[in-house]
Amino acid sequence: MLLSNNFSLAGKAALVTGGNGGIGLAMAKGLAAAGAAVAIAGRDEAKNAAAARDFALTLRCDLQDEKACRAMVEETAQRLGRLDILVNNAGTNIRKAPQDYTLEEWRLVLDTNLTSAFVAAQAAYPHMKRAGGGKIVNIGSMMSLFGASFAAPYGASKGGIVQLTRSLAAAWARDHIQVNAVLPGWIDTALTRRARAEVDGLHERVLARTPAGRWGAPEDLAGIAVFLASPASDFITGTAIPVDGGYSAQG
Repeated sequence: MLLSNNFSLAGKAALVTGGNGGIGLAMAKGLAAAGAAVAIAGRDEAKNAAAARDFALTLRCDLQDEKACRAMVEETAQRLGRLDILVNNAGTNIRKAPQDYTLEEWRLVLDTNLTSAFVAAQAAYPHMKRAGGGKIVNIGSMMSLFGASFAAPYGASKGGIVQLTRSLAAAWARDHIQVNAVLPGWIDTALTRRARAEVDGLHERVLARTPAGRWGAPEDLAGIAVFLASPASDFITGTAIPVDGGYSAQG
């Protein structure tokens, strides 16, 4: 097989949650450029509409709702004819000191970032098993590795993403389903622009710690998404790969 064929997604169908903006949109575009039929799911109908022209299917879904999350997966598989790739990217954050969170806020972050990834993966499993294999890419964070005083539920959810990834990888490897996590560093998105507005000195601290000397761009995540969704990564499972310009290499 030619090396280039190892990265081809021709004939594959993919679902990207939170795929209507930021890194989700960049990853979805990368998968589409590699040949996949891509469905994106998000809550914001205006953002969905703006992104729709680039993809095979656009779905509105509140991922905190278990039934809606499962229905999203089923509709994707039905309308695209199959489901080979799932990218669990949807996420949210609320920045406060730990003592100031309400339990409702804690549950909102955990349900959006972690529980929805489990539910979507669980719903995707029978489709992938029936097809003879599949790829699940879970999006973690630098907060999967490091603590942050202003992001306790977010850090807990993203640490959970790594452990969920390992558990699913171990359980489903015999079904030829590879499950891996990507840990984005500080990427220039609407979410992190809000962080810079809310956390004094964050921009300068990120630049000082990142060997690459810049914030990441959403497009920096497209290549790793294609790699982990493609045959090139068939013997890689249970990993958590930082894409952070060297941020985590600083120890």
